[in-house]
Amino acid sequence: MVDYYEVLGVQRYASPEDIKRAYRKVALKWHPDKNPENKEEAERKFKEVAEAYEVLSNGEKRNIYDKYGKEGLNGGGGSHLDDEFIPASQNIRT
Repeated sequence: MVDYYEVLGVQRYASPEDIKRAYRKVALKWHPDKNPENKEEAERKFKEVAEAYEVLSNGEKRNIYDKYGKEGLNGGGGSHLDDEFIPASQNIRT
């Protein structure tokens, strides 16, 4: 599984500014125009970098990713019990 933090080379606690700076650096490195001798790999890496930035630069998507991983962003990942938990005191049948 791809780790978006690893793709951008930042820590999990990186600030939005750190993420943006890292994105620019890595995107430039893997831009297909900068890698004409290995364009196929560069395109793949460049798309991966863009996807990582799209998630990590968006607070809501980043929270979902941190909690559930990439599967959470796709609406998968199984049950999210902590989101559905209702305390017994509120679960009253009438």
